[in-house]
Amino acid sequence: MGEKIDTVKAGHRKMWALGDYPSLAAEIIPSLGEVLVGAADVRGGDRVLDVAAGSGNAAIPAARAGAKVVASDLTPELLDAGRRKADVDLEWREADAEALPFGDAEFDKVLSCVGVMFAPHHQAAADELLRVCRPGGTIALINWTPGGFIGEMFATMKPYAPPPPPGAQPPPLWGDEDHVRTLFGDRVTDVTARRQTIRIDAFEKPEEFRDYFKARYGPTIAVYNNIADDPGKVATLDEALADLARRYDKGTSPLTVDWEYLLLTAKRA
Repeated sequence: MGEKIDTVKAGHRKMWALGDYPSLAAEIIPSLGEVLVGAADVRGGDRVLDVAAGSGNAAIPAARAGAKVVASDLTPELLDAGRRKADVDLEWREADAEALPFGDAEFDKVLSCVGVMFAPHHQAAADELLRVCRPGGTIALINWTPGGFIGEMFATMKPYAPPPPPGAQPPPLWGDEDHVRTLFGDRVTDVTARRQTIRIDAFEKPEEFRDYFKARYGPTIAVYNNIADDPGKVATLDEALADLARRYDKGTSPLTVDWEYLLLTAKRA
């Protein structure tokens, strides 16, 4: 059993090292980390853990707010990128979101910005978020919704992706409020959840969006690698991703698309 889990985690680490996720996070969604830090009411002196932190989209603004921050992620390449760009002091720690190497109740605030959603076993990850948060502390999450643009992008790519490992759950489920409430159960109080959007106008046309993700976003690169020997499937997926952007476009120039996410905060009971 352990060997299978290790293989799954190694695959996830390899996937997120593909392309250039740090540049995507910095160029396309830099504001999400600040939104999450604000929602969590991070303050000076708080002990903060950013789970599946990537290159620090939430961890860095939390440290700027004066908190004592640990940025944890499974992929060392993402942590290295965060270390290089960080303009404040914080700790960077390689860690599995499903088996965090921290003590019980060690943190005042536990954050994840479109990160923990990609841990394959949702209940295990939720249990760890709760375990490391002190009673009365805050858990704050931003996750892409199943019915929003990124959720639909994953649905579009799914027929072309390799089969998920046994027991793995779809990442966008973390963007469903009922799913997250079920994961946490009665171990949290004061849950607030609202759907919000981030407006993306970084691309001139749908094909530019598609090609940007094909070059930089690990999950998209992995799907294309899976069908690389079938030009027909590549062409079909190319058109499907461009069509997705066309459907969501506000009809302005440049291409303007709203990406929906769930912002959820809760107190550990």
